[in-house]
Amino acid sequence: MRVIGVAIDVPEPWGSYLNRCRAQAGDPQAEYVPTHLTLLPPTQIDDDAEPAVERHLAEVADRHAGFSLLLRGTGTFRPITDVVFVAVAAGISECERLAADVRSGPLEREIKYPYHPHITVAQDVSQPALDQVFADLAGFEVRFDVVGFRLFVHNGDSRWRPRRDFALTA
Repeated sequence: MRVIGVAIDVPEPWGSYLNRCRAQAGDPQAEYVPTHLTLLPPTQIDDDAEPAVERHLAEVADRHAGFSLLLRGTGTFRPITDVVFVAVAAGISECERLAADVRSGPLEREIKYPYHPHITVAQDVSQPALDQVFADLAGFEVRFDVVGFRLFVHNGDSRWRPRRDFALTA
């Protein structure tokens, strides 16, 4: 068995900046999880299913065009979960359609919460730390073009490693 995830990377310099903010909030995942927007949360697959999963993701990428993503301000999932995130202000519907397509075929699965595109910047840290990162990034704003997504593999050592990139080509 192997654990995979599919995500849109946040490009530099913003990915590193948001990762530093996550680390400053005390989030231990900052060391192991690159800054990203999740399309498929951690999902277990059989090792022999990987070729079919990669074919599926390539087909998904071929059906979707690139799009512009605007990140602006912060939000939170409190009190349901102790998470603060940078909000997606434009590109929401594109993310929703892409995520739904990724989570079809061999990757069809139930998700615990309704899909809400976002960039996590603090999770499972103290309430004061959540409040601080929420305030610190309230004025954050950046727009970038999404030209693809990435398959990540988790090898059991807490670190997510890039496996393959898929270009949006429709």
